[in-house]
Amino acid sequence: MVAYLLLALAIGAEVTATISLKLSEGFSKVGPSILVVLGYVVAFVALSQVLKAGLPIGVAYAIWAAAGVALVAIIGVVFLKEPVNAAMIAGLALVIGGVVLIEVGSVR
Repeated sequence: MVAYLLLALAIGAEVTATISLKLSEGFSKVGPSILVVLGYVVAFVALSQVLKAGLPIGVAYAIWAAAGVALVAIIGVVFLKEPVNAAMIAGLALVIGGVVLIEVGSVR
């Protein structure tokens, strides 16, 4: 349970850092630039603790990466008014489906 809470923290920090990367405008804005660095530090520290807690690396990384991709894409469309099309939606569905298969395949 603790591993999944830490994983949620890692995902949230990574998403915050990635969105801040766009908002930093090439690191020309101080506030978002600081969030980029802090977000990635928190994300990797939390992810390392997830692995230390015993979650398999393949499962942890798959969930972390897929959730990050999906959340950043959704935030980009909803809040940053970035374009979306059917191919992008299908791609996100495939990424999420792949993570589900990795999770199911890792159960012993």
